[in-house]
Amino acid sequence: MARNVAQKLIEAHLVEGEPEPGTEIGIRIDQTLTQDATGTMVMLELEAMELDRAKTEVSVQYVDHNLVQSGSRNAEDHEFLRSACRRFGLWFSKPGNGVSHPTHMERFGQPGKTLVGSDSHTPAAGSVGMLAIGVGGIEVARAIAGEPVYVRMPEIWGVRLTHQLPAWVSAKDVILEMLRRHGVKGGVNRVIEYYGPGVETLTAMDRHVIANMGAELGATSTVFPSDQQVREFLRSQGRADDFVDLVADQGAEYDVHDVIDLAAVEPLIATPSSPGNVVAVAEIAGTEIEQVVIGSSANPGLRDFAMAAAIVGGQQTDPRVSFDVNPTSRQILQDLTRMGATFDLVAAGARLHQSGCLGCIGMGQSPTSSGNSLRTMPRNFPGRSGTADDHVYLCSPETAAASALTGVITDPRTLPETLGIAFPALDLPADSSVNTAMLEPPLPASEAAGVVLVKGSNIGELPELDPFPDQVEAPVLVKVDDDVSTDTIMPAGAEALPFRSNIPKLAEFAFRDIDPHYPAQAMKAQATGHVIVAGSNYGQGSSREHAAIAPRHLGLRVVLAGSYARIHWQNLVNFGILPLEFVDKTDHDAIQVGDVLSVSGIQEALGSSEARLTVRNVSQETEVRVRHRLSPRQADVLLAGGLVPWLAKHRQ
Repeated sequence: MARNVAQKLIEAHLVEGEPEPGTEIGIRIDQTLTQDATGTMVMLELEAMELDRAKTEVSVQYVDHNLVQSGSRNAEDHEFLRSACRRFGLWFSKPGNGVSHPTHMERFGQPGKTLVGSDSHTPAAGSVGMLAIGVGGIEVARAIAGEPVYVRMPEIWGVRLTHQLPAWVSAKDVILEMLRRHGVKGGVNRVIEYYGPGVETLTAMDRHVIANMGAELGATSTVFPSDQQVREFLRSQGRADDFVDLVADQGAEYDVHDVIDLAAVEPLIATPSSPGNVVAVAEIAGTEIEQVVIGSSANPGLRDFAMAAAIVGGQQTDPRVSFDVNPTSRQILQDLTRMGATFDLVAAGARLHQSGCLGCIGMGQSPTSSGNSLRTMPRNFPGRSGTADDHVYLCSPETAAASALTGVITDPRTLPETLGIAFPALDLPADSSVNTAMLEPPLPASEAAGVVLVKGSNIGELPELDPFPDQVEAPVLVKVDDDVSTDTIMPAGAEALPFRSNIPKLAEFAFRDIDPHYPAQAMKAQATGHVIVAGSNYGQGSSREHAAIAPRHLGLRVVLAGSYARIHWQNLVNFGILPLEFVDKTDHDAIQVGDVLSVSGIQEALGSSEARLTVRNVSQETEVRVRHRLSPRQADVLLAGGLVPWLAKHRQ
């Protein structure tokens, strides 16, 4: 039978289950990726598992999130991560070396391999023909230990690309077009596979832009074929021998279909405060801005920075605008400098920052409350920038650079007429400035065994998780609507992220923008625990398992939602929180904060896949029908109290 690329990747790594959409499957993992905002918990989990040495082909720990070292906390965490890499046999990418996703693509991306990462944008590696999936940290820890990763078998969504992108339009506009059509839930439980004649017109790094933001559609992953463009990318990185040809068979079928004519794509922009709020740039042209930020894993390539430099070269950015540039890797910064583009950016008024995520996760570069910030980043959830009432727009480097010059949102296609700027013809170097000086390889096993983990005062312990009870009767402390992100549940940013391995302290930030009194109220309700009620797509966005761990530390036992984002749903189970779904989603509306809800017969119900339960609203004397979607394996994990106690039980 003719197979598509996603099917080939899954079947080559399938170790458990049948690849039928909706069923749970286990996949063998070749590579893992962790970053410092989630990696500290992963290393503590490896310690709890008593792992001797990583059993994957490649595992890499990147330091790219917590780069603002105010006080000792971040530096101590970096020291802990380095010692853990030396102990467990992982590569260590030092602070300033680069953002995890493009750096991993440059140095370790390999067609035909599987990758899981404790970052939701891990699917960016699908740009080089990998099956790359974002998961919670403890799932990555299991993969490092040689265990399979379990996911619900996704549908394969084939998107046929035709023709070629016009001038002033780039890969960011393609993924924004997908979001304009399908919104932030369109890819849930799907792998998006791009194919067709238009694919060959996109470079590997163009594909990275599209694959990266497949996460914003809710997709399990995104894959592209490994073709001549991937061969050329690997050659430019000095890794030609890693190329493997991997394309869909003639006549391959897909579960879902879509077509994009690249020639018809126009400059697009996501308005505040969701990546799904996409409109044409021309519709809101003229809106004043105060900040432009270029960088992040959503526009990480040399071409993206070089394009911005070419547009602003010989010009001056508007005096009202802070023009911030965050190179995504050291070697990209070297290449920019080698070709003179760094000079053009700085001369035009750019503020050049270190290689890292920075403003993408609110680690500096926070805008004012009243001003509009234009960014080439993947997300603009409320408050993600570090400013609670921010106004963040997402766009391409072309739109960002044009707007930096004019001080208002500008369709870059107007530049030839308004400023006399022709569409730049870029002359990029054929070979990348490969530099591995800040990438530490694993120690030999004989040396690694003697390494002692370095734990500063901010490195805590994993929370103790008790078995799940057969009955829960507890108050509702938080009620939210649709599309609540993990940024809302557990904020990132320079204030909260330094406590990512100190769960009691981190929990003080939980739901702070919804109800600042939530942590204190939750601690008072510890005897009974508490419940959260949510709308559809609860927990979209970041893979951070802290959005489950911190509320669990505060006593969260049950979440009732219309539906869940894939990663957060699994994270809830992994930390002993029961995710239930309304049978009738309108039942969400009647439940109020303060209502006491009771659910019993949990253990029996979990013994039946997708069984229905009754939740009694004690306060209103009403009943609500709910269901769970846990596999028998997940039910066993939940009843044990979570994955850590489940693993401990199975080691005995």
